[in-house]
Amino acid sequence: MMGSMVFCIEGYDDDPREVHSIPEVRRFYVAFHEAWPYWLYFCTLHEDGLKMMVTSCLTSFAAIQIDGQPNVVVQSDPVELVRFIGRDFAPMNLMCDRAGMFEEGIYERTKQVFEYFGLPFDVPPPPSEGRRA
Repeated sequence: MMGSMVFCIEGYDDDPREVHSIPEVRRFYVAFHEAWPYWLYFCTLHEDGLKMMVTSCLTSFAAIQIDGQPNVVVQSDPVELVRFIGRDFAPMNLMCDRAGMFEEGIYERTKQVFEYFGLPFDVPPPPSEGRRA
């Protein structure tokens, strides 16, 4: 089930604010994350849903509307972002271990997460010996 889930918030379609800036949504995602920190394993990296969920949990971000563009561009403090997702790698690795993934697969998912969030990733791949993490 890695990368197979998308979480969405409905009911705010008439609200002019961006979803990640609505206090009720932010409180929900903070509580959801505290109760279930497995987002990096289960959430798809092919849509912006995970970015919106994480942004909702961060304390600082900027949303910029660009003329002629339908969506706003959201930028967060990269240090806060790295700290937030950094705490989630232990739960992700736990799920990877339960799924029987080898170290190479865990490395690849980690790299994909960094790329998804636009963060640099310069860690060399593990030796391909087929060992489990």
